Amino acid sequence: MSKTTPPTDPQPDPADDSRSNYDYRSDEIEEPELVADLEALVDGDVRFDSYTRNLFATDASAYQQLPIGVVVPESTADVKAVMTYCADNEIPVLPRGGGTSLAGQAVNEAVVLDFKKRLNDIVKVDPDAQTVTAEPGITLAQLNDQLSEHGLKYAPDPAWGDKSVLGGCIGNNTTGAHSLKYEKADGYLESIEVVLADGTVTTFGWMDTEELHERAAGVTDDDGIKEQVYAVVSDVLQNRRDAIKEKYPNLMRNVSGYNFDKLLEDADERGKVNVGRLLAGSEGTLGIVTEATVSLEPVPNETAVVLLTYDDVLTAMEDVAPILDHDPAAVEVMDDVLLDLARETAEFESVVDILPDNTDSTLLVEFYADSVTDGKQKIADLLADRLPSYEPAVDANSDRITTDEAINATDALEAYDDGRQAKFWKMRKAGLPILLSRTGDEKHWPFVEDTAVPAENLPEYVADIQELFAEYDTFASYYAHAGPGVLHIRPLLNLKSEDGVETMLEISDAVTDLVIEYGGSVSGEHGDGRARTTWNKKLYDDDLWEAFRRLKTAFDPQWLLNPGNVCGDSDPTENLRYDDDYSFEAGFEPSLNWDNDNGFQGMTELCHGCGGCEGHQDTTGGVMCPTYRATENEEITSTRGRANMLRRSMSGDLPDDVFDDEFIHEVMDLCIGCKGCKRDCPSGVDMAKLKTEVKHEKHQREGIPLRDKLFANVESLYSLGSTFAPLSNLATKLPGSSLLMEKTLGIARERDLPTFKRGTLQKWARSRTPAVSEAEAERKALLIADPYTNYTQPKVGKAAVRTLEAAGVYVVVSETVTDSGRPAHSKGMVDSARETAEANVAELAPRVADGWDIVSVEPSDSVMYQEDYLDLLSGEDVAAVADNTYSVMEYIDTFWLDDALDADAEATLSYHGHCHQTAASREHHAVGVLRRTGYDVDVLDTTCCGMAGSFGYEAEHYSMSQAIGRMLFDAVDDSPATEVVAPGTSCRTQLADYEQQYGKPPHPIEKVAAALD
Repeated sequence: MSKTTPPTDPQPDPADDSRSNYDYRSDEIEEPELVADLEALVDGDVRFDSYTRNLFATDASAYQQLPIGVVVPESTADVKAVMTYCADNEIPVLPRGGGTSLAGQAVNEAVVLDFKKRLNDIVKVDPDAQTVTAEPGITLAQLNDQLSEHGLKYAPDPAWGDKSVLGGCIGNNTTGAHSLKYEKADGYLESIEVVLADGTVTTFGWMDTEELHERAAGVTDDDGIKEQVYAVVSDVLQNRRDAIKEKYPNLMRNVSGYNFDKLLEDADERGKVNVGRLLAGSEGTLGIVTEATVSLEPVPNETAVVLLTYDDVLTAMEDVAPILDHDPAAVEVMDDVLLDLARETAEFESVVDILPDNTDSTLLVEFYADSVTDGKQKIADLLADRLPSYEPAVDANSDRITTDEAINATDALEAYDDGRQAKFWKMRKAGLPILLSRTGDEKHWPFVEDTAVPAENLPEYVADIQELFAEYDTFASYYAHAGPGVLHIRPLLNLKSEDGVETMLEISDAVTDLVIEYGGSVSGEHGDGRARTTWNKKLYDDDLWEAFRRLKTAFDPQWLLNPGNVCGDSDPTENLRYDDDYSFEAGFEPSLNWDNDNGFQGMTELCHGCGGCEGHQDTTGGVMCPTYRATENEEITSTRGRANMLRRSMSGDLPDDVFDDEFIHEVMDLCIGCKGCKRDCPSGVDMAKLKTEVKHEKHQREGIPLRDKLFANVESLYSLGSTFAPLSNLATKLPGSSLLMEKTLGIARERDLPTFKRGTLQKWARSRTPAVSEAEAERKALLIADPYTNYTQPKVGKAAVRTLEAAGVYVVVSETVTDSGRPAHSKGMVDSARETAEANVAELAPRVADGWDIVSVEPSDSVMYQEDYLDLLSGEDVAAVADNTYSVMEYIDTFWLDDALDADAEATLSYHGHCHQTAASREHHAVGVLRRTGYDVDVLDTTCCGMAGSFGYEAEHYSMSQAIGRMLFDAVDDSPATEVVAPGTSCRTQLADYEQQYGKPPHPIEKVAAALD
């Protein structure tokens, strides 16, 4: 195979007399002076430390490049100051939003302006004019949440709208799944405040075309940037009209190059132009957006969704054009590659399982409707007489829409309620992260992943692509926006090899030729960036390419704004995250079981930067990532930040070793092990498990701190506390005892220590006769007397025994199995946890073989038996224990034991699920049992409570624990319920400590037991 050389052009050199005092290359920059200068100029943060630079070295693409530094601006004035200074010193600048870019446009060797953290507010909403003015760092989800009260929305809806920000949406000229109904971002841009490349702050908005030409006339080289821009734009409209009409693809989804076509369309249809619309799709190469006024669309009354299933993807592609005749709002495709991976992902397994057997591909078709009935009718119109098994939800009307071609689907799944629709859409929107859940060296890379062709050409185009990939012995997934002709196509390649990088370049070149042949665009959604800039010249030819470069020079005379992109000289094979020079060295032998490809390394390299962990700034939306939410967008506290830092350290990109105290403190310390990322990250990055490995190895090298040993040995400590109660309880209440504990052991003085009970659960169980005998019971359960239940809250265990016996279960309280090993495991003491697990499995496996169920009232313990033991041990016995262990509410729900209960309750409860159970998708069991018991349950959409076992007791973590806890407290305060319940001991402790407002909330099993009385 011959190596393809990407076309390049030299960038204009700035004048010699304006040479910088600084060489902006990161290895030579005079950093202290630069930092001091910028700190004196801005109110925001100036962060040029190694950790911050490494955090911002990647986005969601295949690329990485260390920035010069990061500035977090607080205002337009800060942005102006930074840009003015950098212009004077010829230092490149990169405006960055959510860092979710897929073409590499959000990484560069530049001063990065991070807008997401602070410039993220709405300035003004005008419902009458249907416009909103907002800052660039606000996420689209937050924006639309605040607009919903007016019945309006910002129409562009990328799949990751809860991570993508307005500035990034404009920079990429984003649209989304509903582009069949709506325009790209440029179509909604009314006016825009921009900091230009010389630091000038200006506003672009609408003007008459004639006014533009008048202002452009007579412009000289001495005029400012704005006038130079008007001159270039005027020339383009007057002298490039034919080239634009000929070379720009006739697509609603084209974001390659600068959008001259939109400018020409506005001029022709309105007699007006808005130069600001050129900023849409410019990827930060023309100016820095600090505020934008955008027009809005009404929120549709109703939506109706049908999921069509197919035997193969080409048949699905053939159906797209006839479906478009029915005026859908969206048509989305998912192929077999994606569906197979979804089946292996815990979060989506249940959704994929509802598909008919042998489903190879699907089309998700959505209609906007005036009512639910109207939506059902639209789906009936589409499907009636076309699917043998289809039964319309409403009677067919007489004027049904028809097409010349029949729909070739094998089946159809309809969805009219919000929950079912959300499931279908969630699986589709998580397509990219699911696809990148591969942990081997071969991954699906995004270098040709958003090409667009007219929908009628999709079958032939996909067939040619498949043939091309077969020549290179690879394959790809085909998914995304089939309706407007945009397919996300990601070939499977190993970029860690020289051949893999060469193949990537050759495929890019060949796909570009196919796109042009079929009248398409090399980028229909995600921009040019480093991946596709080099192909714009082939797509548009020399004339328009030169016009792009003239526009760039007018806006940015020194080419300092995100240099290299759109019309620059970015080489798609350079600055890759992985290439043949990449190496990974963990520096130790992992101790846990890793059943994925490449084991510990594969998991460390799994994060690809989609920002799924950063879409939960508010208290809604899954478990992860509690510390990121509490710190308000601090990248280093997200799963993405931690995973990238871990990978960069072990690949030699970060100077610090992963076991250095600074690395542990800055990167790993605030991961509280909630396990949310294991489920909520669609790729399944398990940061809690990664942290356990790292912390274990650090213990092996440096020993275990005393406090960790104490917290890990809860069984012995609690046993002593119970034995000496009530004296042990009085000792902790003595004046000065809290301060002494903080000074000597680092236990926060603000925390109340547990109250020990002399009458333990085990003692109570020994002294009573079971209400149900083994002979008459249909099930028999061994209830684990965990240290918390046994020594500090035996009433919870008693409630569990009474309830299970009332359901006809023979219950025995464990005598030998108490500590699950969770405390040691949470401290990274893997050897200790494994010893405990081995001893417990030796005791429990024979019980399971004899027909016993293992039941725990403590959710973190039940998950320990169910999941973490499989990381510590191997074999049939541990698998049997894992498969037959239940939390008490899960046990009741799984076997419908409450059918035998005579329980009746009338009260409203708010329910906070334990993060480990929620991450394991087991939190719903308690809710189901409580509701069937008669309670009205308000399920709180909350993350971890913030205690995280011993984390909340540690003095250095107390403030973080409270910051996380406040999200829970607010949710409880907002709930209509009068009482909160929580299964986790930590959660109940956190709630009890909250201004003593709630007292000690009950365990859900206590409420069920109370209803029996």
